[in-house]
Amino acid sequence: MVTGFFSRLKEGLTRTRQNLVEKVEALVTGRPKIDEELFEELEEALISADVGADTSLDLVERLRQTVKAQKIGDPARIKDLLQEEVARILGEQAQPVAFDHQPTVVLIVGVNGVGKTTTIAKLAHRWKQEGRKVLLAAGDTFRAAAIDQLEIWGQRVGVEVIRHQEGSDPSAVAFDAVQAAVSRGVDVLIIDTAGRLHNKSHLMNELSKINRVLDRALPGAPHETLLVLDATTGQNAVSQARLFSEAVGLTGLVLTKLDGTAKGGVILAIAAEMQAPVKFIGIGEKMDDLRDFDPPEFARALFG
Repeated sequence: MVTGFFSRLKEGLTRTRQNLVEKVEALVTGRPKIDEELFEELEEALISADVGADTSLDLVERLRQTVKAQKIGDPARIKDLLQEEVARILGEQAQPVAFDHQPTVVLIVGVNGVGKTTTIAKLAHRWKQEGRKVLLAAGDTFRAAAIDQLEIWGQRVGVEVIRHQEGSDPSAVAFDAVQAAVSRGVDVLIIDTAGRLHNKSHLMNELSKINRVLDRALPGAPHETLLVLDATTGQNAVSQARLFSEAVGLTGLVLTKLDGTAKGGVILAIAAEMQAPVKFIGIGEKMDDLRDFDPPEFARALFG
């Protein structure tokens, strides 16, 4: 990460830092010793910062063990220990998308309103800037507006969009898009999908069908299935992650709208619970505001 982005990340995490780190600082400041009351208050602070009950309990238990094992008596050390635990949960290194196939097929899933279409546009823009040939597929055929929106973004970014009529079979769009990607020598194919949850089983069956069709059209595809989550929804993002993880094999997560929310602590709950790593984070509206998630940098920015 460049210094400029780190500064913006730090700034974007201000409200999350206030909601999490500053609460911890307030708990330990002026306290004479580390006792059970401190651990209980710490647990409450973590839960209220959207870290999630299970993750908060686990975090505090690990802090208890470390304090006991290392015979730590100074409450001021708790913040540093917490930063180490946060870094451990988030992982040690970035896990970017690997372009091991041509085309590399990236399936984007998530509920409506999380910033799925703009995420696709930002990924397309970024990969095009890197010199890759990108193609988009409008697989959310449930809403005409979704198809049109992706088409507009495609024109802005300067990439083609494979589309069918509203109400078409999304699997047919995916199949045609793969055929087009292969024949045009495309490097990356990004496929949008519907995000409705009012009929959960129908949506999940549809995603499973798209997966089967993609694998038939191009064995091994999709190579990445990225779930887009909105950080401002807090614990709702965790339940969405669980739901999609059960239905489709996620390879990574994209956390949008981290800037300006106090609920960024949810990234810890997601990282602790999900097998799939956070691959990208969004900290603004600009095209280059979607970046690879770098766990150590994030922990450093969060703790200031």
